Amino acid sequence: MAAAAARAYVPPPDDDPSPGGTMAFLEHLDELRKRIIRSLIAIAVAAAVSFLFINRIFTFLMEPTRRVLPAGSTLIYTDPSAVFALEMQLTVIVGTVLASPYVMFQLWRFIAPALYAKEKRFAIPFVVLSSVGLVAGAAFNHYVLFSAAMAFFASFNQPELKFLPSVDYVFSLYTKMLIAMALTFQMPTIVFFLARMRMVTARWLARNIKYAILLIFIVAAVLTPSTDPFNQTLFAAPMIVLYLLSIVIAWLAAPRARQ
Repeated sequence: MAAAAARAYVPPPDDDPSPGGTMAFLEHLDELRKRIIRSLIAIAVAAAVSFLFINRIFTFLMEPTRRVLPAGSTLIYTDPSAVFALEMQLTVIVGTVLASPYVMFQLWRFIAPALYAKEKRFAIPFVVLSSVGLVAGAAFNHYVLFSAAMAFFASFNQPELKFLPSVDYVFSLYTKMLIAMALTFQMPTIVFFLARMRMVTARWLARNIKYAILLIFIVAAVLTPSTDPFNQTLFAAPMIVLYLLSIVIAWLAAPRARQ
């Protein structure tokens, strides 16, 4: 009977709406390698272009700190190779941001074979939403969060204690906060696709909002570079707004059925 059943089995056609999860393990690894290589090439090209403007980019990133320095003061560095190393790191970061739409597209192409045919049409929304979230997170960090943090640190400046931050510390802090905000601003994108796959609903998100706010403030307390309530609230505020926005997105994105 097993042989008869095997002969009776007909493989699904290529346009079958079910997930295409028939790739072997080695094929998955090869596909992942291909997507990673393409993403790294795109990042390298974007980084090379950004290196042509590295001085302007570096000046732009350090501007929030320069504004709060004492009169006549400048950023300092004690390691002779610090600035060169920071500029190399900065080219990679800027290259990653510039290449993010293509990188997100490669990520989508990797996970697409495991999706249903009707789910594969969300490639463009995925790329657009994730890229917009990354840029929005970077902008919020630069113009609001990081600027407020440096202003708070500079407020302790006094005649006996001068605020002269090291450029490598400032850059390290900027990078950590940038990554945190870039990931935080991906919340609407994640909720959009979870709602489309019926894994979350607007009702569920609204019902658990008090737990979400508690968790958000815990995360803000861990990630915020200072312990004062103002900066922690400033860090948590965009997360709360994005969570509320995600409730609306989940309601709009949900398939038209009972939630």
